[in-house]
Amino acid sequence: MSTDDTIRDALDTLIRARPGFWTRTSCGVTRSLAPIPALLDRNAYSHETSRTRVLLVGGLSGRRDDVDLALRALELFAGGGDVLLQRVAMSAVPCANPDGLRMDDAPGNGAGGNPSGEYPPEGKFYYDPEDPEKRYLWRWVCFQAPELVLELNTGPSVTWEYNQAAQRLAPGLGGKSISGGQGFLSALGSGHPDGLDTIPGLRLTATEEQLPRELGRLFGILRQMEDLPKSEARQALDARRGRSKVEIATVLAAAYGHTFEPVVYTQGVPISGRLRLHQLEPKSENPVPDISNLLETFTAGGIPQELAPSALASLVWADELADASGDPRYNSLVIDAADRWTATGSGSAPKPCDPDFRTEDMFMSSSILGRAYRLTGERRYVDILANFLVDGKIQQSHGLYWHCRSASYYWGRGNGFAAMGLSEALAHIPQDHDKRPAILGMYGRLMQSLGRLQHPSGLLPNVLDFPGSYLEFTSTCMMGYAMARGLRLGFLAPEYKQVVDAAWDAVAERIDDVGNVVDACASTGVQNNVREYLDRPAIFGYDDRSGGMALWFATEMERLTRGT
Repeated sequence: MSTDDTIRDALDTLIRARPGFWTRTSCGVTRSLAPIPALLDRNAYSHETSRTRVLLVGGLSGRRDDVDLALRALELFAGGGDVLLQRVAMSAVPCANPDGLRMDDAPGNGAGGNPSGEYPPEGKFYYDPEDPEKRYLWRWVCFQAPELVLELNTGPSVTWEYNQAAQRLAPGLGGKSISGGQGFLSALGSGHPDGLDTIPGLRLTATEEQLPRELGRLFGILRQMEDLPKSEARQALDARRGRSKVEIATVLAAAYGHTFEPVVYTQGVPISGRLRLHQLEPKSENPVPDISNLLETFTAGGIPQELAPSALASLVWADELADASGDPRYNSLVIDAADRWTATGSGSAPKPCDPDFRTEDMFMSSSILGRAYRLTGERRYVDILANFLVDGKIQQSHGLYWHCRSASYYWGRGNGFAAMGLSEALAHIPQDHDKRPAILGMYGRLMQSLGRLQHPSGLLPNVLDFPGSYLEFTSTCMMGYAMARGLRLGFLAPEYKQVVDAAWDAVAERIDDVGNVVDACASTGVQNNVREYLDRPAIFGYDDRSGGMALWFATEMERLTRGT
C-alpha cells in the first residue's frame, strides 16, 4: 500500500469511528501534484463554538516516525471519550510534507525545499518551485486561526516547548520557550502573521510510548480550563467579519474605482461599485462629480475601435452614471459598445468574442448586451447574447465550465465569470425569450455545483476539482454575487442563502481596513495544463480586479439584506 493510501485509510478510519465530527480534505499541493492530506473538524471554521479548536501538525520533517506519531495522536484523541470530543475540536495535518515522506526519510521535500525551515514564507504563493508546502500550511493555519497549534516530533525524551502566545499553557506542562530561530510555531506566536495576530503553539517531542501520557496531560488541562480564549488571530478575523456590509463596501470604495487606466473591466467594476454604494447610502459623500471628472476625457472621445470584450465591459458603470448624473451621453456609450458585437452564425461565437468560447466572454457580453437591451428594448442584443451562452457547449454534465473549448480545466475564476455572466443575462433577458429556460437551467446547474464544492471556510478553490488547490478570493466573490443576485431577483432557491452567507463571511475576513485582499488569483489567460492553473500567483494586498468584485458582492449582499 502506498504512503498516500496509508494516510488516507487512517483518516477514513477515524472519520468512521466518530461520524459527524470530521471530514477528510487537503490543505495544499506539492510540486509532484500530491495533495497534502488534512482532517477537518466540523467546527474548525465555526464563528461561535464552545469547543476549543486545536490544530495538530505532524510530518513537517518528512520523517515516517513523525507522521506515525501524529496518526497515533489522532487515534488517542478519538478514543479519549465523548467528554473530550465535546470539549476539543481537533483538526490535523498529519503529514505536512508528503513528498519528503516518499523519499524514505531523506531530508527536505525532494524539490530543494525544507517545509520545517524558516517562517513565515515570503512571496511566491503558491508557485514556489522549492517550498510550496510552507506557503499552503502557513495560510491555511493563519486563516483557520485555532486556539492552539500542536506540533509533534519524535525524540528520545519528552520535551514541551511553547511560543510567545502559548505561555498560559506552559506551567502545567513544564514547557520551555521554543528555541532554534524563526520556525513555524515561533512565527505564529509573534508579530502579526498574515496581517492578523498571534496563534498559541506547543511542540511536543516524545517517543510513541510516551505519547499517551503526555497527550493525556494536555487534554486534561484543556478539559479543566473553563475557557481557552480565542486566539488573537481569530479575534482579528471576528473583528473583520463583524463590520457591516456597508462598512466593508466603504473601505473598498475608498481603495478602488478611482482610475480608468487601462480601459478594462477591472477598472470599470469598482467605479460601478462606488455608484451602487451611494445609491444604498444616499447621505454619504456623492461620488458622481469625481467619477464624471475621471471619465470625461474617455466620454468625450468616445469608445476606441478594436476593443476586446474585456475593455468593452469596462463600461458597466455607464448606465448607472447616466441615472445618477442625468447625462445621457453615458447611455450612448453602452449602446455603442454593444454594437461592437456581431453575430457570426449558428454555433459560432459572436465577434469580438474568442471563437473558442472563453468563460470570461460570458460576463463581458452579458454585462454590455444586457444593458443595451434594457436601454433600447431592441431584441437583437439579447438574441446575440442568448445564442452565445447556449452555443458555447463548455458546461459539463455536472454543472461546471471548462475555461474554454480547448482548455478542459475547471478554473475557479473561469467559473466565476460564467456565474456572473449567467446572472447578468438572467437579470436582463425577458421572460418570454425562447432561450431563457435553457440559460436558467445552465445557471441552476452551475450554482448547485459551486455550492457543493464550497470549502468549509466559505471559499472556492482556485482549481475547483483539484484537492488542495489554494482557496481563492475573487472566484468566491463572483459566486457570491451571482447567488445573491439570483436570490434577490427570485431565480434561485432560498436554500442557497446559507452558501452565500458563508462566502460573504470568508470574503469579509480577507479584507483589511484599507482594502487589501488575501489570495486573489493573478490575471490568467488560457493555460496549457493543470499545473499552470495551480501555479497562478495568489495576490495578497491591493488588487483592483478582486477589490471591484468584492465591492459588487458587498453592495449586492446589502441589497439582498434590505430586500431592495
